[in-house]
Order: sequence, then C-alpha cells, then structure tokens
Amino acid sequence: VCGGKTFTVAFSNSTQPLNLGSIIITSPPANGTATVNNLTGTITYTPAVGYLGPDTFTYEFQSTVPVFFDSEIVTVNINVVLLETYDDTITACPYNGVATYDLTTADVTTYSPVVKKYYPTLTDAQNGTNEILTPAAYVSAAGNVFVKVITPEGCVDYSKITLLFYAQPQVNDAVLESCFIVDAPATAEFDLTTANVGGGLGATKDYFPSMADAENNTNEIQNPFVYVTTSTTVYVRVYNANGCYNIAKITLTVIPPKYSTVLQDKVICIEDRTTLDAGPGFEAYEWSTGATTQTISNVGVGEYWVILTTDGCETKQTVKVNKAPEVIITNIDISNNTVTLTVTGGQIPYQYSIDGINWQDSNVFTELPRGQNTFYVKDAFDCEPISVEITVPNLINVITPNADGINDYVDYSALRYKENLTFSVYDRYGNRVHLADKNNDYKWDGRFASKKVITGTYWYHITWTEPDGTKAPVMYKGWILVKNRE
Repeated sequence: VCGGKTFTVAFSNSTQPLNLGSIIITSPPANGTATVNNLTGTITYTPAVGYLGPDTFTYEFQSTVPVFFDSEIVTVNINVVLLETYDDTITACPYNGVATYDLTTADVTTYSPVVKKYYPTLTDAQNGTNEILTPAAYVSAAGNVFVKVITPEGCVDYSKITLLFYAQPQVNDAVLESCFIVDAPATAEFDLTTANVGGGLGATKDYFPSMADAENNTNEIQNPFVYVTTSTTVYVRVYNANGCYNIAKITLTVIPPKYSTVLQDKVICIEDRTTLDAGPGFEAYEWSTGATTQTISNVGVGEYWVILTTDGCETKQTVKVNKAPEVIITNIDISNNTVTLTVTGGQIPYQYSIDGINWQDSNVFTELPRGQNTFYVKDAFDCEPISVEITVPNLINVITPNADGINDYVDYSALRYKENLTFSVYDRYGNRVHLADKNNDYKWDGRFASKKVITGTYWYHITWTEPDGTKAPVMYKGWILVKNRE
C-alpha cells in the first residue's frame, strides 16, 4: 500500500448482513496504525512515518442474525511501498519559437508499472482536466508541463517536466550573382554551397527551391554545386551538431549581358575606312582584330565583334560596317537634245553632273550636243559616283522618200551596237506603222506594208540598253514629218 489505506469489511458468498458495530482490531499492526469507522465499516491503515516493508494486523466482526451469532477473524498482510517521483527536463530543437517534445521520454519515476498522464498545469493534473492527448509529439514553447503518475494500487504523485530549447544555428540571408549563360541569357549557373549563410563550424546544409519545401524537408535540390536557374530565391536548411536547424534565404541574381549602346552598325563607301567605338564603362575590350582598346580605327566594310567585360562577365557584341547601297540608273529618257535620268538606290538626295565636277540637284539635262555624253550620279553618302555614257542620236525630223537620194529614209543604224535596240514608228492614232530591227538595219523609208504612208507627222520611240556596266535602259522619243509626193 502507499500512504493511508482504507478497507471496507464485507462478506464473500454470504447472505448474512454485517454488523458494522462489531468490527474491532484484535491484533494491531506493528509498523503502523489501523482504525475502524463503525458507522461505515471501513478500516484505515496508516504506515509509520518513513516505514517501508511488510506489516500485519487482525480484525474481527459478527453478523446481525442471532441464530448465526459467531465471530469472523481476518488477518491482513500489507507490504508498504514508496511511489517516488522526480522532476525532469527535456530539450528539443526549436523552430519559429516552438519545438516538438516527446513527453514520454521524461524520467519521472523508477516505479513500475505505472500510468502517466500529462497536463499543461499542475492544477490541471490535480483536477484531471485538459489532458495532453499526444504526449509523444507535443508542440510547445519552452516552459513546464506536469505528469500525473498512478500505480496499480492507486498511489498518485505529480512531477514537473521542464521544456527547454537546444541552441539553433545562427544563420543569415545571402546573395549570389552569376554571369548569364550565352545560349540562354536569362539563366545562369550557381554554386549554392558558396553562399555564406552562417551556421557555425560543422554545420550541414540542404537546399530547397521554396520556403515550404525547406520547412517540410521536401523536393531537396540534388545538385547544389551546379544549379541552373533564372533570377530567383532558394532556401537552405542549416543543421548544427544537435541536429537543430534554421532556414536562410539565398537570393540568386543573373548578371545579364551588357551591350554597348554606342557601338552601332555603320554604312560607308566601299573605298572608305571608319572607326568603331564600343563606348566607355567596361572593364575590358577584346576585338576580333586583336585590339584591346575602346576604339578601333581604319576598318573597312565587314563584320566585327568585341567582347565587353562587366562585373567579370563577358558579352560578345557584333557590329557590321556595311557598304553604302549602290545608286542605280533605272531609266534614261532622251527627247531631242534633253536627257532625263531616273535613279533608285543609295540615299537621297541625289546629285547629277555631266562632267564629274559641277553638280546639280536636277536630273534633267538640256541643250546637249549630239553624240556621246557621259553622266555622273552620286547620293548623300558622297561615294565614288556612278557614270553612264549615253548616245544622243542625230535628230531627223523630215524625210521625203522619193528615191532622189536625199532624206529618203530615217537611219539609226549607227546605234546597232547598243543592246536590245528597238525602233518603232506610230501614226497620230497610236498605231504602229513600222518596227525597225537588225533585219532592216534600223531604217524606215516611209512605208507601211510596202505602201507609202500618207503625208503627215509620225512619232517614234527608240529604246536600247547601254552596253556598259550600268546596263541602263534608254528611251529616245521624237517626231518625223513624212512628205510623199503623189
């Protein structure tokens, strides 16, 4: 028994009523006291202070039935034991101000077997209220809880369990920067293990893509040494020797390519040279020409590149020096001794010249001499002008095809060396009455379908392609008066 023990006298397998007033102690215990309450029929045994071990006492009682009036003697053997409990301390790893404790590991008694129940306060333990139902995984801040210890004999005692925290790793957030990947400039390769997040000597680290993953210990990054990503944040779970952890944030920043805003494509004349300037603000320059300066000079038409270094990252930038677009004479119109040039390509405004010295804005030249004339054209780039040699044909305005050997026909056979030469004659209604070609040696004798045309004015077009490098198309337009004497 433990402490004072109360007995209630009763008969077993008997229908005789008990005479409560007849209960007496006939042989008291040697190591304690036994007292009788004759109103309730209970006997209370109280061991001597500090005594542990066996004890014995005897009591006697009778029935209330006179016919069976006799006494029963009972000997009670007692073993006095001590339920001794102790306070204990449990230490666990904290996170966000709380830890998960296994209260069942607290060593509060050596007595066995016992039942233990856990409560947040001593008052709750004494009153049996607010019992902790999950003592093996109790989430709490540092503090105290209480345990109620119960033996099979009904002995009860209380102990205090002190809840403490292990020291957490001291961590700090960190930033990592890495140069962009050339083929995927929005991404970079990071070595997460180089982030200085603290944790102290012997700390171990696991890396996660999100805070939730770090807190739940899920989706761990398998290769933190080579982690390819865009600019983002990752999280590291840092453990100390106690197995406690803390979480730090690592901000990952991709250093993007930095291009020169000064370096731009250029257009120059094919015969010219220029200077390329990558602009200031870079740590180093490396040109495709081998130069390591900000600028390179005396470069001609072509494609060049420069490697620009910023914050230790290299950006390759390509620049083109383009040939100025060519000026092209697309059409030459000759009317009497006036020549009109049509030009495309290049860069407006164009300028025109007949001697390569004196230039004009107009594309029309008048009062030109018959025969060969050379024209020059250049554009706003002021490159070497293009030139074309044009024949201004001899003007024939009247023929009298009467076979007298004077002005009997129109003859442009002198132009036969031109390419794609055509000579067409039209009446006033626009009907073609003659097409001269190499078969008739580019002549017209005033006939249509072997018959003389009527006297009147006719119009003609002569077209050809200049046989030089320009391949300029030329059209010469004029009129002719045919006089036929009937």
